[in-house]
Parts: sequence; C-alpha cells; structure tokens
Amino acid sequence: MSTPIEKPGGGPIEFFERQFARQVGEADYALNPFERAILPHLTGDVIDLGCGLGNLALAAALAGCRVTAFDASPAAIADLSKRTAAQRVAIEAHVADLRHYVPASDYDCVVSVGLLMFLDCAIARPLLARMRDAVRPGGLIAVNVLIEGTTYLEMFGNSAYCLFGRDDLSGTFAGWTALRSSYENFPAPGNTVKRFHTLVARRP
Repeated sequence: MSTPIEKPGGGPIEFFERQFARQVGEADYALNPFERAILPHLTGDVIDLGCGLGNLALAAALAGCRVTAFDASPAAIADLSKRTAAQRVAIEAHVADLRHYVPASDYDCVVSVGLLMFLDCAIARPLLARMRDAVRPGGLIAVNVLIEGTTYLEMFGNSAYCLFGRDDLSGTFAGWTALRSSYENFPAPGNTVKRFHTLVARRP
C-alpha cells in the first residue's frame, strides 16, 4: 500500500514508515489482494503512483513491463531500488509528493493502489482525472479506492482522507471497458468494515 503525504498534525507517513521498516526487516514483500488482482492485466509502459515498497512495480517489471514508480517514502523507494538492482531489472523509482502530480507522459497502464484515500477529496479527485488522462488509447487504468469505513483512519489523527462513492470510479471511467470491477470488505477497528472498490478498465 502506498504512503500518503504527511498533513499538519501528522500520523500517516510515520505509520507507514514503521510498517515499511517492519516489512523490510521481515522480508515481507507479498503482494496484497488488490495488487494480485491487478498484476495479470499490466503490460507495456506502466506508471505506479503511490507504489509503497514497490512490490507490484517489481512484479510487473519481472513480467516484462517498463515501470516508473513513485512514492512519498524515501525509505520505500531506497529499498525498491536495492531490490531491483539485486533482481537485475530496471525500474525508474522516484520519491515524490503526488498531491499535485501531473504525469509527464502517457502510459499503457496507470496504477494507483491505496493512495487516493489518504488525500483530501479536493486533491484526490483531480489527481484521479489526471491519471485517467495519462492512459493511452487502448491502455488500462488500475485503481483502488476506499468507499466505506473510516474508523481505522482515526489512528492517523487529523489527517485528511477521501471516501469515494460506490459508483465514483465507474462514473469517472464511463465508456471504458471494465476488465475487473470488484468490491472487497475487510475488518476494521470497533467491529466495523472497510470496503474498497478496485477497477481495471480499458480506454477506448
């Protein structure tokens, strides 16, 4: 999962830095369920926005994709660069503040797993639109957003988040061909549920 940008009041980036340190220490590089669902669809030039430790980026590169990966965590990007060198695959990995990121090119596949929910909606929604515009004709968007359940985000204090509507992704990519559209529930604190929508869609 990606690293959010730190907000006044702090919390998220420190949380993920601790999580990344634990995962690196335990060599825990397993793909999460969203990444496993997305990986088979990735081909060609891929950009991964909010790549976290880069597990999906590395798996895509090993499968033959040309991958550019961005995250806010210097530690995550440093670890990804180390692992790509060891695996002898080429990934362009960069530390970046993605809140106002504008892709410099277009891509066969634009990927974002677990990033947008940690940004203000006023930032997340325009970023999603820029991601859409960066997909080449015939290319794919692969994106995952939170649509229900904010209780577990309380651990991040006053940090902003964006809760998308159930059909927001489908509306944003209306007219595209959905290759996968799935809703997944996971337990959250206080006997609540967090629900995500994962969409893989092909641009006309």
